[in-house]
Amino acid sequence: HLQLVESGGDSVQAGGSLRLSCDASAYTYMPYCLAWFRQSPGKEREGVAYITSCATTRYADSVKGRFTISKDNAKNTLYLQMNFLKPEDTAMYYCAAAGGGACSLNVWQYDDWGQGTQVTVSS
Repeated sequence: HLQLVESGGDSVQAGGSLRLSCDASAYTYMPYCLAWFRQSPGKEREGVAYITSCATTRYADSVKGRFTISKDNAKNTLYLQMNFLKPEDTAMYYCAAAGGGACSLNVWQYDDWGQGTQVTVSS
């Protein structure tokens, strides 16, 4: 069964905001690494942000200052607050989990993936 379920994607105008959620309630623990990735048609999947078990965060340069990753351990939920959205942010957004060691924005590190939620930003 699914252990990660994204929600919150929508169609918005440039400059707008969205908050994505990732329900990880099926887990009996909080994974060491939780991350958001995105993929648009014809492009490679890219890391957006991650957060560690001790709440250390890292962001891709393209979203730094605009996006904020956070988590609620009690609810086993991951969030991505996206502000000042640009058309270039249009993509399917995926949450992912890993527990192998130091967190990264590398796709190969992540073991579990959600189904994705679509974000579309219009000009």
